Amino acid sequence: MAKRDSTGVPMSFTDRVVSFISPRAGAKRYAGRVALANLRRSYEGAAKTRLTDGWRTSGTAADSEIAVAGAVLRDRMRDLVRNNSLAANAVQVLVSSMVGPGIRPRAKTGNKKLDETVDELFEKWSKQCDAHGHADFHGLVALAAREMIEGGDVFAVKRPKRASRKRAVPLEIELREADHLDAGKWMSGADGGRISQGIEYDASGKRSAYWMFPDHPGDNTPLFGRSLVSKRVPASSVAHLFERQRVQSRGVPWGTPALRALQDHGDWQLAEMVRKKTEACMVGIVIGEDADGTTSAAPSVEDMHGNQIEQFEPGMFAYARNGKDIKFNTPGHSGGTREWNVVQMHLIASGFRVPYALMTGDLREANFSSSRVGINEFRRMVTMTQWLIIIPMLCQKLWDWFTEAAWTAGLIPDPVVPVEWSPPKFEAVNPWQDAQTDVLETRAGFTSLAEQISKRGYNAEEVLNEIEKTNESLDRKKLILDSDPRRVTRQGMLQSEQSDEPPAAADDEPPASGGAKED
Repeated sequence: MAKRDSTGVPMSFTDRVVSFISPRAGAKRYAGRVALANLRRSYEGAAKTRLTDGWRTSGTAADSEIAVAGAVLRDRMRDLVRNNSLAANAVQVLVSSMVGPGIRPRAKTGNKKLDETVDELFEKWSKQCDAHGHADFHGLVALAAREMIEGGDVFAVKRPKRASRKRAVPLEIELREADHLDAGKWMSGADGGRISQGIEYDASGKRSAYWMFPDHPGDNTPLFGRSLVSKRVPASSVAHLFERQRVQSRGVPWGTPALRALQDHGDWQLAEMVRKKTEACMVGIVIGEDADGTTSAAPSVEDMHGNQIEQFEPGMFAYARNGKDIKFNTPGHSGGTREWNVVQMHLIASGFRVPYALMTGDLREANFSSSRVGINEFRRMVTMTQWLIIIPMLCQKLWDWFTEAAWTAGLIPDPVVPVEWSPPKFEAVNPWQDAQTDVLETRAGFTSLAEQISKRGYNAEEVLNEIEKTNESLDRKKLILDSDPRRVTRQGMLQSEQSDEPPAAADDEPPASGGAKED
């Protein structure tokens, strides 16, 4: 097989012979062949030219890259979130948008009584499900989403408990950070199984277990009672939450593309602040002529008491020898500071996949149309993350564990209970316009009333039951409210007073066509 160099062009036998006899002639011959090969390439991005000499790439697998860089990326992102306001706010915006007050489940067995029983059990269990006793189910999901965004991945571990009066469903959930996984554990089994980065796979490539440290390996408390030896946890007892950008086994922090920009932006701000403070330290220098007639302010610069100055302080006047004239210091002005900051913050926002205005709070250049376009695209990304990552990888597994534990305790007749999830609603950019659109879609049959209620994060069945009870109460008390469509039209007329003629069109909708009578 012909040898190839870094450009990918094969070196023929003639090329090697010519290069051995005359290196200069061989180099010219080979350079010509490389140039011809580049001309034949259809993809400019694959061309090998002097302009792309510094472009270093690799064909390593995603897991190989994460095995080397994952821990460093995780530590650096956590440091930035702790100390950098932009990183901290970007993470908070993502968590608030994806989880908010909670991604709420509702049993959907088709049996109304059973659904009510399961939902009631879940509400009680939700308040006691945290193994650490700090949060409810929705708090655990929010913390898990934050760990995924900030650290790359997170693990939820099932911890069965004994049933008691205080705990009807015998189950608790423990969240463990990515550091708990023994990423240094590697092994190949004779049966075809293997362990890679602490994750155990069977011969078919399916996950069978996780090797995890019971205690956080970065805990600096005394070692008494702590275990630094990883233990095997069956995969059926672990929910692993992370984003898959390639065919990979672990995730990386969401802000990874913005790490360098965040650090550079912070360093630039610090350097600019130090420069400004340095310029503001010395107000002026009293300058005079030396014995030889020259004028200098150094090296003998003294304060008013004759002590030599070794460092500057705010508001200082420095005295040169035989000082007579005063020259005031004029701090310099750096142009384009805001423009540079804005560009950097746009890069950071893009790296986090967060709209610039939401991350920075800078709305000076935003208008209604641009804000709505940006928010709509952000919502699509959030919705995709909710339905393709958080719900199937975490929420559904926790629900399955809950129903299995409730069935084991004899509280429900079946361990498998169908469920419907309701993510939190998005706040409307224009509530009036959005509400009118929802009404028109519902009246036209494009969507159902239950779907519109669920879209707002509420239980449609509960809302409809509440409306039914409210209407019964109004009828008993013989009250007619303007909000009751059974009694009052949208134009404010009582249904009994409405004439046979079509009502006048409202200001917020087009006239009814064809003489159709309004409901």
